[in-house]
Amino acid sequence: MSKKYNVVLVGIGAVGAEMLKVIHQRDFPVSELKILARSTREEEIDGRTYQVRAAAVEELDGADFVFFAGTEGSKGASATYAPPAIERGAVAIDNGADFRLDPEVPLVIPEVNPEDLKNHKGLIASPNCSTIQMLTAVAPLYRESRVQRIIASTYQAVSGTGRAAIAELDRQARQVLAGEEDVKCEEYPYRIAFNVLPQIGGFKEFGFTTEEWKMDRETRKMLHDDSIKTVCTAVRVPVFNGHAESVYIETEKPISVERAREIFSAAPGVVLIDEPEAGRYPMPLDASGQDPVFVGRIRRDPYVENGLHLWIVADNIRKGAALNVVQIAEKMIADGLI
Repeated sequence: MSKKYNVVLVGIGAVGAEMLKVIHQRDFPVSELKILARSTREEEIDGRTYQVRAAAVEELDGADFVFFAGTEGSKGASATYAPPAIERGAVAIDNGADFRLDPEVPLVIPEVNPEDLKNHKGLIASPNCSTIQMLTAVAPLYRESRVQRIIASTYQAVSGTGRAAIAELDRQARQVLAGEEDVKCEEYPYRIAFNVLPQIGGFKEFGFTTEEWKMDRETRKMLHDDSIKTVCTAVRVPVFNGHAESVYIETEKPISVERAREIFSAAPGVVLIDEPEAGRYPMPLDASGQDPVFVGRIRRDPYVENGLHLWIVADNIRKGAALNVVQIAEKMIADGLI
């Protein structure tokens, strides 16, 4: 990557801060880096001080890439600023949900469907964090034998909600342990400390939430297979960072546990930790701050010949958001798509 690129980052919440770390750690070829948010200020992240500018269309002039991240990026900033960025010749890569299901916008995980990048029209969407880690693991099995059905239960960390939710879990845990009775709930409708909340997003058709439907719709789009039947139960858990998922799949042809382990051992972006007898399996503590998706607890369904049970863990802020966006840009550069 001898050429360098002008990068504009929109949003400096939990995802935006992580994206800055990823850009530096991976030595992304940046010529000029500009950070936009709602207000002008300074932010110190990972020992570096950054100047943040108030978001405005003219700040997009000269950009090669515009990354949408963080609170601002996930709640409509891309709808406002992606079109003028594209008009100015930039490629917009959106971590938010505004364009994920738009048929004109590629939805991409570089380890899963990088070929879709060639169809971009200036805008690429990055999937939901829980979909990213599930499909990074499930797609290699799909290539072995088509996946017909997915049943997932997600155990999602509070970092997925943002910095304020991390602070709320910390505060509530201290209050509960101190015996305080007046524990305030601001980010969630109920106390998250020492509790689990079986709702992420609003309830939609058939009683599933928006978060749960994302996994179904995004999976179908990226695998180009509308016949896959995916259902999900998304749960918020009192973990600071790192999502975990219990995923059951049914394939056209049986895949043995041994073969699944071979596939995962060779799969890009996947690390196999599957020695349950020795107490070795993935946990959020393993995944936090790490790039890969971790897979373990692989079991054959004793009652369904073509069924497999998986346990999948990843850093939802890193691979589930920031890293995936940067990897998309890296892949575009490598393939000459910009």
